[in-house]
Amino acid sequence: MASKKHPVRSGMGRRDVFSAGGAAALLAAAGATPVSASSASPDVYLRLGVRPFINTTATLTINGGSRTLPEVISAIEQASQFHVNIDELMEKASERVAELLKVEWAIVTSGAAAALSHATAACIAGADPEKMQQLPDLRRLKNQVIMPRESRDVYDHATRGLGVEIVEVNSVAELESAIGPKTAMIQVLGVHFGSAKFGLAEVAPVAKKAGVPVLVDAAADYLIVPNPYIALGADLVAYSGGKILRGPQTAGLLVGRKDLVRAAWANSAPHHAFGRPMKVSKEEIVGMVVAVETFINKRDMKAEFREWESWYAHITEAVTQVAGVKTAVRPPQRGGPFPTLLVSWDQKQVGLTAGEVGHQLLEGEPRIMSHASGGGNSFLIRPAAMRPGDYKAVATRLAQVFRGAPKGLKKRVPAPPSVEIAGRWDVTVHYESGSAEHQLFLATKGNKVTGTHLGWALQGDLEGTIDHDDVSFQSSLPTGPQRLSYAFSGKATGDTMSGELRLGEYGRARWTAKRHVQA
Repeated sequence: MASKKHPVRSGMGRRDVFSAGGAAALLAAAGATPVSASSASPDVYLRLGVRPFINTTATLTINGGSRTLPEVISAIEQASQFHVNIDELMEKASERVAELLKVEWAIVTSGAAAALSHATAACIAGADPEKMQQLPDLRRLKNQVIMPRESRDVYDHATRGLGVEIVEVNSVAELESAIGPKTAMIQVLGVHFGSAKFGLAEVAPVAKKAGVPVLVDAAADYLIVPNPYIALGADLVAYSGGKILRGPQTAGLLVGRKDLVRAAWANSAPHHAFGRPMKVSKEEIVGMVVAVETFINKRDMKAEFREWESWYAHITEAVTQVAGVKTAVRPPQRGGPFPTLLVSWDQKQVGLTAGEVGHQLLEGEPRIMSHASGGGNSFLIRPAAMRPGDYKAVATRLAQVFRGAPKGLKKRVPAPPSVEIAGRWDVTVHYESGSAEHQLFLATKGNKVTGTHLGWALQGDLEGTIDHDDVSFQSSLPTGPQRLSYAFSGKATGDTMSGELRLGEYGRARWTAKRHVQA
């Protein structure tokens, strides 16, 4: 451990680092220079063969999240040059963030999902080392988490990872009936920028009466002081650091009741408990503190909204010069706490699907990632990850795409099927690792195909087409709050079919099928 007398260039001690403005002051004293976006180079990606893009999808993790603030980048670089004890650092970081946000306590986590996992562990095991070591074995421990049905989404996997049973409720009466000795906590999706039929306002009074802690997943929100969720009765609130806060992309925050937040830290890395794999580094801790300081002391969200709306005005002026194209500004909403721009077009005048527009934007120069997909005629532009000046390129490229579109959508008439595929098919899916046996039950009417897809454990409806011997099916298999998408394409020949299977975010596979023969 470094001596307390170890000099820092500014003359500050470690206890001063996270005092009011301390983090920023330390960086300035150490000679930190904020990184300029104009001086940045894409070469780190280009030399790997990856083309960067203008990001109009805002803060989606798969598209790189938001743009990290220059102050945060400088903080991370400076933090990487020194060593500290992580528990000591988190203690001071917690004090500073709690002071800024006017909450009881706070910790930095490795993203909002980790905050959900640590909060769940804290509500199950507290800070009891024996119970912490037993996780995720829930014998003799509380093993249920209650969630309103409309609060469930794909991200609650972070909670389910502890092995808990999710109990869905849809009314106060159902909630009161569901609470029992096995209830560890209640988890609710944050809706400060939206609405809920059965959300925190209805849940909190019941939870408080029963003494059950409430966790709010507010990953996409920006910070508000005083915290609106805690004011409504939440005990814990999880935020992403790499979205609207523009902190480290892989960082997050858990704020709220001091005893539970401190227990969440005990259950997380670097401590040897369930959360050990979800490591948050010294650089991320410091970077997140600076992101919060910057948000509270420097950033003006209303001014940022006005700037984004001026970008929308420029884009609107460019694209609406093309006949049939129109735009509309949408207000902030749940999952996107900022105004967005809806771009739509009359396909009789602009003969492109949204998917074709998205493909042209992504394959052109400059490359633009968008929400344009599928067979529709509209998509949203979300500005939070766009750099100043990007809006001009977006306006120019969109106008080019729309001007170059044919008049009216061309519909190809499929050829009559060359083989009858109605009936039951035994399918083998060959994943990149492993395989699984599925079944398809198909019915045909001309070129149209409908039916049922039975997966390894799930089942769902299927629809598609057959064009001569080309087959294309899409199915959706529900699993809790998520729906797994399967897109089959390939050839049919006699009693066999085969081809490629697209699995959405899970990549691709190959599939082979044989017509089922009754034993």
